[in-house]
Amino acid sequence: MPSVSDPFFHETDARKTGFDLIAGVDEAGRGPLAGPVTAAAVILPEGLILPGIKDSKQMTEKTREKAFSVIHHKALAVSVGVVSHRFIDEFNILEASLEAMKRAVLSLRPAAEYLLVDGIQTISVPITQKCLKKGDQRSMSISAASVIAKVYRDRIMRSYDERFPEYGFLTNKGYGTQKHMTALRRYGPCPIHRLTFKGVLEGK
Repeated sequence: MPSVSDPFFHETDARKTGFDLIAGVDEAGRGPLAGPVTAAAVILPEGLILPGIKDSKQMTEKTREKAFSVIHHKALAVSVGVVSHRFIDEFNILEASLEAMKRAVLSLRPAAEYLLVDGIQTISVPITQKCLKKGDQRSMSISAASVIAKVYRDRIMRSYDERFPEYGFLTNKGYGTQKHMTALRRYGPCPIHRLTFKGVLEGK
């Protein structure tokens, strides 16, 4: 009998109740002062072992990049949702995160029958779902989604670094590092900053 420490426990539990296509869903980029929030949805084949893949925050950039390719190669379906800094400012970061997850889920082909969602908020889609606190540490499907979302967002921020090099997006990915905050005070916000975030307001 599987234990809750089994990274496929929640997927197995869902299959016992008749679901087959089970997607893990996670987001990346709630905390940064600039750039979009991204989310990913991943459906893994039953029994697939992905050594070394866990919560993306516990992996190095190099291992995340390698895992990104492996997941794309071996998953049944992978999709990404991206929500801009403008949406974040117009609504809020929670609504933006849920919208990014919704977009990712609705883009899955084949479509998911059941969702394992990182966190405590359900997604506004007509699909049976289960929320898991620290889900990226408890479910292999959510761990895979966390890697996809993180790497995809990091690549976006690297591209923004070419346009706005003074803020150090290549290394900080939009988070409020000392270099980033110094640049904000010196230059003010650039076009991708989240103008409603406290750190940006303080730097203006």
